[in-house]
Amino acid sequence: MTKKPKPSVKAGVKSSADDITVVAADERSADDSPDCNVDVERWQRLAHAALLTEGASGELTLTFIDLDDIAELNVEYMGKTGPTDVLSFPLDDESMMTPEGEVIPALLGDVVLSPAVAGAQFADHAGTYDDEIALLVVHGVLHILGHDHAEPAEAATMRARELALLTAHHWGGPAPVEFQQIHHDEVAEASE
Repeated sequence: MTKKPKPSVKAGVKSSADDITVVAADERSADDSPDCNVDVERWQRLAHAALLTEGASGELTLTFIDLDDIAELNVEYMGKTGPTDVLSFPLDDESMMTPEGEVIPALLGDVVLSPAVAGAQFADHAGTYDDEIALLVVHGVLHILGHDHAEPAEAATMRARELALLTAHHWGGPAPVEFQQIHHDEVAEASE
């Protein structure tokens, strides 16, 4: 089956009050997860708000990609077979100055997200598709900023930041009752 190209939406969100730019795009082909709508601007604003709240500055890319593409990246960079929901690639770049004295922003990194995986797992995870995408955007941003969940203490800190950011910038209040941050497979792994 040949992939049908889907129009790419790219725009940067930058406020004059901060040094954060989020460039977001939906790079999926037309035949990848057609039932999984992606409001690029909404998720771009959420990533921007999360970066601002966390005190970051620089440029981040947020890209929604095909299931096959995220599966390839998962094998190449994580050594895991099959698709995953979100991958983060921090760049650890620093701001630079041009000879004219203009600041070139730090390149924070790239977050890639699979709407198809989000669409398949939201019912057993975040509760709704929108809450799943929001969680994955914030999760990816926090990885870019150096958070991890390999150890229990790190995981607790990261989940607390996720919840705080979602409460402030996604829900505007407490999390819905059905919202869960932990995948069922994570619970099984923790009990082993």
